Amino acid sequence: MLAPATPERPTGVARPTLSARDLTKVYRTGEVEVEALRGVDLDFGESELVVLLGPSGSGKSTLLNILGGLDVPTAGAVFFRETELTAADQRALTRYRRDHVGFVFQFYNLIPSLTALENVELVTEVAPDPMKARDALALVDLGERLNHFPAQLSGGEQQRVAIARAVAKRPDVLLCDEPTGALDSQTGLRVLEAIELVNRELGTTTALITHNRTIADMADRVLSFYDGRIVDMRTNATRRPAHELEW
Repeated sequence: MLAPATPERPTGVARPTLSARDLTKVYRTGEVEVEALRGVDLDFGESELVVLLGPSGSGKSTLLNILGGLDVPTAGAVFFRETELTAADQRALTRYRRDHVGFVFQFYNLIPSLTALENVELVTEVAPDPMKARDALALVDLGERLNHFPAQLSGGEQQRVAIARAVAKRPDVLLCDEPTGALDSQTGLRVLEAIELVNRELGTTTALITHNRTIADMADRVLSFYDGRIVDMRTNATRRPAHELEW
């Protein structure tokens, strides 16, 4: 079961949706150990959009996998609001992922034999309080592409279907791992506009991993990672709209 708890340290964000305390992750292969996270502390606030920057191997994806309940830390604690995820069993983590978290990855992971609408309906059939699949696709400006199969959609359109699928369950948290990494700049901007709209309209706490420092301008806060640690944190005085970004 998920156990109610409270983070031991005071948070730097009012009413955080997600918190991590002294988070460590060590991967072991034989006698080789790789420390992917080294004592990470952070809070993601309600409706906040946070960008995570850093080179490959700096711990960003490992962190998102742990926050999303896809992996468990070697040490430390993770909290969803006042619930300690690191004290949860696998059944409770499955419910957490199903009911509260949306994932968007670099590759779209759509089912080729299903239309855009059917790909999104897969989520709405199991979520406790979903929006209509049509409405989720309309939210990302794909209301006229409902019956198209993935092979009939551009890369950016497929990624927007993936975003619609992730948000159709009305998640509290949206975790995006390099969502524009496989796209050209123009297409990537359309995808970022969709993420921005979801964050604004649904109030979804959003964390977005990227190597592109320009994208950081659209965030409330920017966390920079290096060698498994947060080495810098800055708050943007104003968020720059996604359509104004250039790279």
